[in-house]
Order: sequence, then structure tokens, then C-alpha cells
Amino acid sequence: MLTLSLKNKLMLTSVLAMSLSACNDNDDAVAVTPAPAPLVQYSYSVTVTNLTYAQPLSPLAVILQGDDKLWMIGEDASVALEKLAEGGDNSLFITNKTASASGEGVIFPGASNTVVISTTDRNAIYFTAATMLVNTNDAFSGLTGVDISNMAVDGTKSWNLNVYDAGTELNTEANGSIPGPADGGVGYDPLRDDNNFVTLHSGVVSQDDGLSTSVLTQAHRFDNPAIKLTITRTK
Repeated sequence: MLTLSLKNKLMLTSVLAMSLSACNDNDDAVAVTPAPAPLVQYSYSVTVTNLTYAQPLSPLAVILQGDDKLWMIGEDASVALEKLAEGGDNSLFITNKTASASGEGVIFPGASNTVVISTTDRNAIYFTAATMLVNTNDAFSGLTGVDISNMAVDGTKSWNLNVYDAGTELNTEANGSIPGPADGGVGYDPLRDDNNFVTLHSGVVSQDDGLSTSVLTQAHRFDNPAIKLTITRTK
């Protein structure tokens, strides 16, 4: 009968240990794919209230995106803002944004309208909203590039907002130049005949103030603030 020497026993033990170690290494090398993180939805309810006496508002445009401001005082208005401010058309203004939504229908004086907007993009933390005062040439109200990243669910922010002049159309208040019910004229005109930069609006003049060619009356004047805007995080 063959008997293993002590030396051979030690060698056999070493080989077995190496084999077991190799098996364990292969087991450890199996890759485990982690489950993807679930998408989180961020939802907001945005309400605009018309504080004017006789200035209907165009449907509210609401946007969530990166840190871009969509207008700045002293800078020229984009074509998208020009179309909103001259004709109340927000379709281009809300195009190609991370998340966007529009209200439906005109918001009459004293009335409110709510727009709901949602996104799963956690970087869409800047909020913009805008609406036109339709009995004007190119007046609009709203805010842009507001950081809402710290809003908790059920948290609310509110603003009383002034009126801007888009600077794209002279404030002639002339017949045929205003799209609202005071005139029923044209809206957007690609020709820019004003100073071509955004400013705070100085208000309408009206026929009651001596501008005989104006289609507006003293009822169409507006004081600041013209709108109240409230955003609530719902999810």
C-alpha cells in the first residue's frame, strides 16, 4: 500500500486550497446589475388672478426648465415673447422647454385660472409664467427664472406682479392695433417699431387722457400689481 509522505501531503493540501480559492474568485466576479432608480414626479398647481378692472388676460403660459430667464429688463424680447405680448399667443413661448403647459381661455377681470404642470426631470427647478394684457399693444405680466427647488410638497409661493412692456410695438392704442375686445385688431406683427427692449410698462394713455386716436378709455388703465400668481407643489 502506498503511503503519502508528509511532503506530498503538504503539496496536495496546497493544490486543493488554490483550487478552492480560484472557485471563490470566480464566484465573486459575477456582476450584479443594480436596479434603476425610480422616477420621481414633481407636480405643481399654478393659479393666476386678474386684478385689473378691464384688462382680460391671455391664457397663462407656465414653464419648468433650467436656469434660463426668458426675458430681462433692458434686453430685446425673443420672437416667442413678442408673439405672446402682442397677440396673446403662447404656443411658441412654451415650445421646446423641459416642461410646459398653458391655461385655456381668456381670464377676465376678477377671475382666476389654474394650470397644472409636472416633470420627472430633477434639474427643471426654475419656474416661468407669463400672460398678456390683451387690451394693450404689447403689455404682459409674469415672472421668469424663479428657483423653486426648495419647495416641499404642499408648499406655496405667491407674488403680486407688475406689468412689462415688450418694446416690440409702439403703444399707439390705435384702431386695429389691439387684439382684445376693446378693439378686435391684429395681434402679432413681425415689424418692430418701438425701442426693442423690455421695460416696465408706463400704463395706457387712453382717449379720456387726451389721446384722441386711442380706442381705449380710462376703464382700460391698470395699476400695479396687475396679477396675483400662486404656485403650489402638489407632488
